[in-house]
Amino acid sequence: MKDVISLKDIRKSYYLGKQELPVLKGINLVIQENEYVALMGPSGSGKSTLMNIIGCLDTPTSGTYILNGQDVSRMQDDELANVRNVEIGFVFQQFNLLPRLTAWENVALPLIYAGVGKQDREERARAMLDKVGLSDRAHHKPNELSGGQSQRVAIARALVNNPSLILADEPTGNLDTKTSVEIMELFSAIHEQGNTVVLVTHEEDIANFTKRIVRVRDGVVETDKLNAQTITEVH
Repeated sequence: MKDVISLKDIRKSYYLGKQELPVLKGINLVIQENEYVALMGPSGSGKSTLMNIIGCLDTPTSGTYILNGQDVSRMQDDELANVRNVEIGFVFQQFNLLPRLTAWENVALPLIYAGVGKQDREERARAMLDKVGLSDRAHHKPNELSGGQSQRVAIARALVNNPSLILADEPTGNLDTKTSVEIMELFSAIHEQGNTVVLVTHEEDIANFTKRIVRVRDGVVETDKLNAQTITEVH
């Protein structure tokens, strides 16, 4: 198996005037292709900062981050933007759909940035909506969709570029329990199809859908264990 994520001694500090505030204090983490990992930690643990670095939304103060064979730890903003679009599919708690666009137009957005032609965009976007069970909602706008349907659109958008990593930040945070289980079963199915999935959550029952749980506390990896409790019902 090849490494998708390789973090070596990742440190991140912020500064208030001359005062250094260390947030990440030497993170070492390797995630291989087709792993399904939950990233957990209490508020203030450094979990969100770590997620931002993994997602190429921020760069470390020191250390090395290799993403799918590329050293992204020293890249400039424009290079990072390109890596994000090609390598990473994001799923957020707030869905982040554009309200004036239909479901399929939202899904097709990353393909526009990637320079894919219109007909190919539409075909790939509709195929992804079909994959998440929403082909009958292709022409609906976000305000015509339920929370669960909106998150399925967001997942289809994350998948449409065939990225090397799906990064989901509290993806069930705005959903009821029943819908949360449906979304997590969808993530399990996506993982079964060969995708690498990293899920950031503070909920144990959500983390238990994954195969491995990494816990961060006080800026370091506290524990990193295979998950013996994995929930495996995928319909």
